[in-house]
This record gives sequence, structure tokens and C-alpha cells, in this order.
Amino acid sequence: QVQLVESGGGLVQAGGSLRLSCAASGRTFSNYCMGWFRQAPGKEREFVAGVTWSGGTTYYSDSVKGRFTISRDNAKNAVYLQMNSLKPEDTAVYYCAADRARIVPGTRYLEVWGQGTLVTVST
Repeated sequence: QVQLVESGGGLVQAGGSLRLSCAASGRTFSNYCMGWFRQAPGKEREFVAGVTWSGGTTYYSDSVKGRFTISRDNAKNAVYLQMNSLKPEDTAVYYCAADRARIVPGTRYLEVWGQGTLVTVST
């Protein structure tokens, strides 16, 4: 099983950009689909984006489609979330997750979770 560590969170002004990274340990990274989720204060954790094993197919929530891009590099055991045109409502703790099945909108239970990284978008 992989272990996940996120990085790249921080404070950014509305309209700005951030790139989150998730480093995975283990030699079976390419066996996992990867996803990003987020949880805002007082709200449930929600799906943000998912990518399949080889990176050939991606999925996005409607709220981030066109602004966020998920990608992965299997040679580096890493997955990324490029976030552009950030809005205050994007403020949340962002979690990287892995599962051997596809991670799509509505997915809630996954095999592996990272510890999260905080993204704060100011007005």
C-alpha cells in the first residue's frame, strides 16, 4: 500500500494560483488511481479531481472544472493539482487520496489518504 504526503498549500489572493503536490511512497503507485478532495470548515469532505492509473483520463467537480488541472508522474510517484483563478470558496484543507478503483465525482471511501494541506484564498 502507498503512503501519501501533500505539500504546496498556503495563502493566496483571489485570482491567484497554487500548485499542490502529493508524493507517494511504495513501488505500486501506478496500480492506483489518484484523487484530490477538500474539506472546508463546517462542511463535508468533497471530491475535487481524479486521474486514472496512467493519467489518460481525468475527472473534475463542476466547481473547479476549467480552473484546476490534475496530473500525475508515475516515474516520480507524484500527483499534482494546478489551481488557477482561485476563489475564496476554494479555501479548504486539500487531501490527496489513492484507490485501486477509479476516483470519480461521488467517490467517498478510498483506500489511502494523505494528511492534508491547507489552502487559504483571501479576498
